[in-house]
Amino acid sequence: MKKIGFIVGGVAVSALLLAGCGQKSSGGSENDGHLKANMAAKQTVNWSETTELTTMDPSKITEPIDITMVGNTDEGLYRLGKNHKLIPAIATKTQVSSNGKTYTFTLRKGVKWSNGDPVTAKDFVYSWKRTINPKTASQYGYIFDGIKNANKIQANKAKAGSLGVKALGNYQLRVNLERPIPYFKLLMAFPIFFPQNQSVVTKYGQAYGTSASKTVYNGPFKMKGWTGTNDKWQLVANQSYWDKKHVYLKQINDQVIKDPSTTYNLYQSGQVDVATLSGTQVKNELNNKDMHVLKDSRIFYLEFNQRTRPSFKNKALRQAFAFCIDRQSFTKNVLADGSVPAQGFVTSGLANNPKTGEDFTKEAMQGSTGIEYNPTKARAKYKEALKQLGKKSLSLQILSGDTTAAKHSAAYVQGQLEKILPNLKISISSVPLKTLIQRQTHHQFDFFVSNWGADYSDPYTFLQILQSNNTFNEGGWTNKQYDKLVRRSASVDANRPQQRWQDMLAASRVIMKDQGVAPIYQATIPQMRNPKIKGIVYNSAGLSFNLKGVYVAK
Repeated sequence: MKKIGFIVGGVAVSALLLAGCGQKSSGGSENDGHLKANMAAKQTVNWSETTELTTMDPSKITEPIDITMVGNTDEGLYRLGKNHKLIPAIATKTQVSSNGKTYTFTLRKGVKWSNGDPVTAKDFVYSWKRTINPKTASQYGYIFDGIKNANKIQANKAKAGSLGVKALGNYQLRVNLERPIPYFKLLMAFPIFFPQNQSVVTKYGQAYGTSASKTVYNGPFKMKGWTGTNDKWQLVANQSYWDKKHVYLKQINDQVIKDPSTTYNLYQSGQVDVATLSGTQVKNELNNKDMHVLKDSRIFYLEFNQRTRPSFKNKALRQAFAFCIDRQSFTKNVLADGSVPAQGFVTSGLANNPKTGEDFTKEAMQGSTGIEYNPTKARAKYKEALKQLGKKSLSLQILSGDTTAAKHSAAYVQGQLEKILPNLKISISSVPLKTLIQRQTHHQFDFFVSNWGADYSDPYTFLQILQSNNTFNEGGWTNKQYDKLVRRSASVDANRPQQRWQDMLAASRVIMKDQGVAPIYQATIPQMRNPKIKGIVYNSAGLSFNLKGVYVAK
């Protein structure tokens, strides 16, 4: 998921990212009549967010909150359940060719958009081609890598119409890949691959997805009340949804609250049903049965602007900054929310060696460096960097979000760097989310604490974004050996699990050796939750939470 500079800790992501869909009822394992007998008469939940919503256009989503809202109001071929389990959604059947390069999806009939239009295979074809078209400028276009002609289209070497996706009538979708993609089905549950209604996109043009009224929905809920700039909206049950009988909530009232203390107070007074907490609040509530500390597949790291800030092309300077961060102290005393020091660029608990079962991060860090706190080495590297740069001092700026947690964390890093490194002046620029995204995208920053959450349960979801040509590599780090290893894992070794695993391990070690980025910590999500809310299941891949199957008990 999209990186957000210095929106740190459990409050880094929308509270809605806390769970995968329980969906026991739609899976047939829970007695529907018994469930409804135990439901409260009023099926309304009051939620809160830490960042503002930026778009509802599936082709242009980048932020966790955008992905979450689209994931609750739209639907694709699959949904994700507990432990990354794929649950059929619009797809009722999937056939895969013997070489793993052709997928044929049979679609569910009777699925409709909220305006009454049928959802067909053509809506998927249109959506994918629109997203991959360079004119759309989707930052997530890179994730189509491996689908026939996707890379050529993004490089303006082929037309968007040549993408390897085709409608075989209204209810069959065929996808042709250039190589086997081990995690391809998991991608189909990611909102960037959801269908879009061409007539609606055409009707609203540039305004499509900029407010709740300028789009159309095919998922469990519809959005109301979002104007594109306000901080309050509602999700209401979509009566056009094909499985509406298993959507129990009637309405979700959502609002943006950037200060965790305010959210906590609103939870205590019963005005919100779920609240993501900060460190001090977590300590106070650890023994509360309504407290849930959930491990997140999200890594936070220093990202250095090597595109437009020549100083950060200097490896010694990057190493000096990395040596200054006391990850143990930072997670224990500043965040204090259960987050843990980073062990590498890929989060722990995400993937295991297909042969030995060893955790990827643990295996990748054997004999590796890059996450050590060492002020002596930091000063030596800084001195070396100044000499190589021909400078006696440096003045740099941290780009920061404007949440309370972001500001506090920026101040911590500023203090660490200035305390340890002589003749270094660090200032902080705290800006709203939309400005933050714009400055990151246009490389208007010195450095910031970036973060990335897994889009699917495979190390490639992290490694892919640091390739030289990736749109999310906003710092511009480049390394030929790294690019070669990542490409090899997705091409030559794509269908050879053990060789592919070794490629990814080697790539991960290159990041740390060259200090392409400086990992800081792996986040948790500390959450107070009204015990009457049932059906919430956390998906550790980081992906999206959906409210289908969630209900309020008596």
